Amino acid sequence: MTRFEIDRLETAGEVAFRLIRRDIIAGSLAPGQKLKLEQLKDRYAVSVSTLRETLSRLASENLVVAEGQRGFEVAPISVGELENLGDLRLLLEAHAISLSFAAGDLDWEARVVAAHHKLSAVERRLLEGDFERTVDWVRYDWEFHQSLVSACGSAVLMDALSSTFDRFLRYHLLARSFRGKPVTDDHRKLFELAMLRDTDGACTMLKHHVRSGIDHVLKSGRIC
Repeated sequence: MTRFEIDRLETAGEVAFRLIRRDIIAGSLAPGQKLKLEQLKDRYAVSVSTLRETLSRLASENLVVAEGQRGFEVAPISVGELENLGDLRLLLEAHAISLSFAAGDLDWEARVVAAHHKLSAVERRLLEGDFERTVDWVRYDWEFHQSLVSACGSAVLMDALSSTFDRFLRYHLLARSFRGKPVTDDHRKLFELAMLRDTDGACTMLKHHVRSGIDHVLKSGRIC
């Protein structure tokens, strides 16, 4: 997974937080892996004290486990957590959709149209076998779902959904398998329902979308 652009105004700690968080979600730092501060110090070019603070922040997101005097390790994975994250995502995203569909204006519609256009273009490439575009798909998938709820009017709700989405996405990236045409069909239907402001239909479609995603991850055999 390529590195996202980093704002030059960010502090070293903020950069380290962003990069380590990304590497955990992408699986570059594997579940259960010991996070040795001396090695991470060189990898992310920050001090040990900054790393401790960064890893403590990631522990608050349940992406890292603090082991007391023994240090830190990447949070493990489990079927139970995947199921719980799916339920939490549905709860947050469905609520945000209901608020967003009710309040969305023309600018909101434009954001949804633009986000779906980019996502569907990348998905076409993936369906043609261009798996180098997976990194783009990960980004555009979130941007599309984010656009759907972007008029909800609650920064707190958006932050909670973003964190939950990333932890849920971690399982999909660990499964190392694109779901194919079914996921593109789900996104197209969600887009159409958004344009109709069909909240009930979109929430029903979202439930199917998330549940199918969980089933796909479990069938990969990489999560136990």
